[in-house]
Amino acid sequence: MKRLLLSISLALLAFACTPVKDDPSPSGQHAPEELTLSAAEFLFSGKGGNAVLVVTGPKKPILTGVPTWLSVTEGEYADYSMTLTLVAGENDSEQSRESQIIVTSGKFKSTFTVSQEAGEKETPIETVEQTDEDLTNAKAASVAKNVYAFLRTMSGQKMLSGIQSSGTANNNDALDRVFNLTGKHPAVSSYDFIFLQYSPTPAGWSWKVDYGDISAAKEHWNSHGLVSYMWHWNVPTSEQAWQDGKNGNYEGYGFYSKDTAFDINRALTEGTWENEFILADIEKVAGYLKLLKDEGIPVIWRPLHEAAGNYDVYGTNGAWFWWGRGGAEPCKKLWKLLRDKLEGEYGLDNLVWVWTLDATQGAEKQYSKWYPGNDLVDIVGVDIYADDTDAKQRQYDAAVALSGGHKMVTISECGNVPDPAKCLGAKQAWSWFLVWDFDSYKLNTENYWKTLMASSAVVTREGMPSLK
Repeated sequence: MKRLLLSISLALLAFACTPVKDDPSPSGQHAPEELTLSAAEFLFSGKGGNAVLVVTGPKKPILTGVPTWLSVTEGEYADYSMTLTLVAGENDSEQSRESQIIVTSGKFKSTFTVSQEAGEKETPIETVEQTDEDLTNAKAASVAKNVYAFLRTMSGQKMLSGIQSSGTANNNDALDRVFNLTGKHPAVSSYDFIFLQYSPTPAGWSWKVDYGDISAAKEHWNSHGLVSYMWHWNVPTSEQAWQDGKNGNYEGYGFYSKDTAFDINRALTEGTWENEFILADIEKVAGYLKLLKDEGIPVIWRPLHEAAGNYDVYGTNGAWFWWGRGGAEPCKKLWKLLRDKLEGEYGLDNLVWVWTLDATQGAEKQYSKWYPGNDLVDIVGVDIYADDTDAKQRQYDAAVALSGGHKMVTISECGNVPDPAKCLGAKQAWSWFLVWDFDSYKLNTENYWKTLMASSAVVTREGMPSLK
């Protein structure tokens, strides 16, 4: 019996001394007795860029002293080694900058230097008196040209009324609510591909979404309304989450930065699962937009909205959505990729491209760094959520300045509606306003809605011409 107890005790002791499974060391390999870095210094250009640092040490490395202008993404710590991706955003000052970062691994410490060249001196944007006469797509369909020409005609004369579709799915419930209250429909209806991964929902689900059903948009267009689409782009937070999504489990998906670790830089890199995912999603969206094209329906297309988040005014990488978290340059590359794919590869000539300026006060010098350019944008939008209905001069001036006056500007989203009569009185040529939802904004009372839809400063669907 004593021998048995001794054997059990020795076995337990041996088990206790056995490395746990998540020990990164390979069998038979001793932990290194020093900390090594693959490079001692990194120099980034003023435009920013990426670099890779490989750290080898006995414990998982910890970095301190990382400057706010640099983001660091950790790879897996395995075989005593970890690969770190360093991403520098664009230097928006005319001064170079430098920082030392400390790497700690167990009892060892080492340092490396990161520096960045000064940013380029800003070139003033030439301001013109007339907005561009043509869409940026030289091969745009005639119906898209008709919509753009009509908006230019109305610019500075009246504002079109608009609302987001109820529940952001494909229905006209919100339009009908406005009509039932005021006797008139909003001129612009916006839909959202937010439920793309669920479309079409499997049989037997308690709720349904199918973007292949374009009856709501078709009804609105055939009644002379303008159709707009946006895209809260849900992405998986990991490759496993993507695989789970293929089986109908989308718990690992999200679009807010806080909800997903999805990396835009990897998504723009060929050969990664993230790149494979976004290309598949773009193809799926293209298929639904093609249904609209085939029906002769032009689309006011507003992807990658509010990309910049807070422009780091309140902290590093403060963008609300994943498509802005990597900074301005990757976001602009994604915008260009969308245009190349949707227009070039999939032949969608029915799109009017709207870039949403996030006009955060205090970040005026950074607005232009996020802008894709006048050759890639048709209209500049601003999303405005304020506790009043006054004309918004600061946001208007920012939107006009962004393109140097080349582009029409619009209130692409709003809560409480800035009074169109006040806006026109202040010589603000907003193209339309689009209310996010019917119930959440206390100043959008039933009486205010009635005033808006009856105003001579506002265009309703009933006052729209056919643009076919």
